[in-house]
Amino acid sequence: MLLLRFPVPPPCKTSLSPSSQHKPIPPPISLISKTNQTNIKISHSLPKFRKPVVSSAPNAAARGGQQTETVVSNNGHLSAEEEELPEGLQRDLMPKHVAVILDGNRRWGQQRGLPVDETHRAGGQKMREIASLCQKWGVKVLSVFAFSTENWVRPQEEVDILMNLFGEQMISYFGEAMRTGVRVSIIGDKSKLPKIIQNIACELEESTKANTQFHIIAALNYGGQQDITQACKKVAGKVKEGLIQVEDINNNLIKEELETNCTEYPNPDLLIRTSGEIRVSNFMLWQLAYTEMLFVDKLWPDFEESDFVEALRSFQQRLRRYGGQA
Repeated sequence: MLLLRFPVPPPCKTSLSPSSQHKPIPPPISLISKTNQTNIKISHSLPKFRKPVVSSAPNAAARGGQQTETVVSNNGHLSAEEEELPEGLQRDLMPKHVAVILDGNRRWGQQRGLPVDETHRAGGQKMREIASLCQKWGVKVLSVFAFSTENWVRPQEEVDILMNLFGEQMISYFGEAMRTGVRVSIIGDKSKLPKIIQNIACELEESTKANTQFHIIAALNYGGQQDITQACKKVAGKVKEGLIQVEDINNNLIKEELETNCTEYPNPDLLIRTSGEIRVSNFMLWQLAYTEMLFVDKLWPDFEESDFVEALRSFQQRLRRYGGQA
């Protein structure tokens, strides 16, 4: 049960104006637990965004010969600066959609004697670092498995800390998303999340939905089985209403009702799971049908740029047959 120490705002209906000024980003969210009741103290409003000023990019000589360019998209957002790729990577072989099961935060924190909030905050910072690399190197979509339908069985204190952290991260990332043209989508059953988190997620999605440079999909209270089940229910509803016939049901109809229908690239090309576990743990079960998978022994906060480069190299060396002959 959640007791909120402020009036719960109504569900968002309009996006925030991109021409308004920044509000100060709230400090880290505090959490107070008492007899299984949690007071989440968090401002529900995202900071306002000030449109960026486009300046000319430095010339190649000023950057040691590395050619760069700054591009403004047709919706007014700055795209990521073009960069030389790390050695061994080819831009035309870059995966369009990378999915990550960011596992191992708790073990990482326990090894260092850190409190739970610092542990998960380190994992959130690592996710933002990898997202930035994806955007620079030409990956179009990054999906992260942040909280599963099974994670509710964790200790209540940890669940509360995670919920607070999700709200904190969404608020603090908003300005960066707007400056760099990043769209953010939240998939999963949001109705089970604290109301304030639902509202923040709604505002963030509405405010960034026109951004086209890069797409982050965060899975909160998400399960692959649940995703398929709700898609089947929607298709069955169309049959019941007479909109389609049973004979019309095919893979495409199911795919259109999955929660990843929010992106142009719904099926991940590459799945990375950290911490040494070798399973997909109910993540995007339909969408992973032909995804290349890589399991890394490192715990998520220890996953570095060099590890991501190695994962991309491995992907680019694989032959994707899609059931065809070698």
